[in-house]
Formats: sequence, structure tokens, C-alpha cells
Amino acid sequence: MGLFFGIFVGFGIGVGSTLALMYSIYMGGYRKAVQESLQLPQPPRFLKALEKARGQAGEKRGLL
Repeated sequence: MGLFFGIFVGFGIGVGSTLALMYSIYMGGYRKAVQESLQLPQPPRFLKALEKARGQAGEKRGLL
């Protein structure tokens, strides 16, 4: 019984907490990216990342 409880607490709750933390960090970054995309004028960092993403998308489609 103690072994089962230890495994459940260690892996079940531990992994769940880690996934929840990673998701919250991801969503925070996504919100920031959306906010930057709506700013006028757009920040240079956003424009550089956008150009890089467009270049990579073009390479994957065979456009470049």
C-alpha cells in the first residue's frame, strides 16, 4: 500500500504538476506574442521572428 501511494504521489501528481506548469508557461508566451502582433508599430523583435517564421514556412513548402 505504501509503495502504491509513493508511486502515485511521485509520478502521478509530479508529472501532472509539471505538465500544468509547462502549459501555463506556453500560454503566457502565446498571449505575449498576440499582444505584440497587435501593437502599432510592431516591435523589431516581433518583425524579425515573423520574417524567420515566414522563411521557414516557405522552405517547408518548397517555395524558396
